[in-house]
Amino acid sequence: MAGGRMRAGECAIDGELVRRLVGAQFPDWAGLGVEPVDSAGTSNAMYRLGGDMVVRLPRVAGAADDVAKEHRWLPRLAPRLPVAIPVPLGKGVPGEGYPWHWSVYRWLPGGNPALGRAPQLGLDTGLFAEDLAGFVGALRRIDTAGGPPSYRSEPLAARDAATRDAVEALRGVIDTAAATAAWEEALRAPAPAGPAVWIHADLQPGNVLVEGGRLSAVIDFGCLGLGDAAVDLIAAWYLLAADARAVFRTAVAADDAAWARGRGWALSVALAELSYYRVTNPVMAAIARQVIGEVLDDHA
Repeated sequence: MAGGRMRAGECAIDGELVRRLVGAQFPDWAGLGVEPVDSAGTSNAMYRLGGDMVVRLPRVAGAADDVAKEHRWLPRLAPRLPVAIPVPLGKGVPGEGYPWHWSVYRWLPGGNPALGRAPQLGLDTGLFAEDLAGFVGALRRIDTAGGPPSYRSEPLAARDAATRDAVEALRGVIDTAAATAAWEEALRAPAPAGPAVWIHADLQPGNVLVEGGRLSAVIDFGCLGLGDAAVDLIAAWYLLAADARAVFRTAVAADDAAWARGRGWALSVALAELSYYRVTNPVMAAIARQVIGEVLDDHA
């Protein structure tokens, strides 16, 4: 799905466009092979460039706005984190009919740890949960001076109307009564007491890489910014089964209020994804459906 369109307003992207952009703006890399990356991502199209680089092109204007943020902040955050993150190698400009800035990054190897894939990836789920907590904790501790608000910086209650709309749109697809009850319980959780911290805000399977049975990299920082630390707890339901979820909660030291907000965030994001991408992105929809099931089982 590297360049396939999923929503209105997307720019047409294919390998030929990538070759022209690279050839015109980075002539030293012009002879390298260009191959689409198989990804369920919805905001950017990615193409391998040679053996050790990847070109990342925003699909829509909203994602294009993230390019400058990533080029400013990822090099500053990378040395302070316990696993690899993408560090830009080059910043492209509009051209060849493509309207936005775009990026070249070093390619980071690894597999995506979707629920149920632990055996294939040789994943120790307990250690993986601790690794995730280590990443989340390290990111939170970085100095926030000058940091931008996260894409998901709003209070959970600000998502109420949209979340209820998504539940209604999924009537007959999920247990809407259980989803509403779980959502309303999350809304009753106390608000965060401390200041906003750095959050990745989109810790789900396509944005996490594992290698050698451990977390090796975190990618796609389009939602990066300052917000409620509980937002990054969505990893517990997007990436972990129940037993490893408990390990993660202990390692990240989440109290009851933060855990309830995190579960609410996971539910709200997954409901929105399933209602929007049920037809256009089957992989994203399947992940969202599974997350909703995990949250509702937890709530029950």
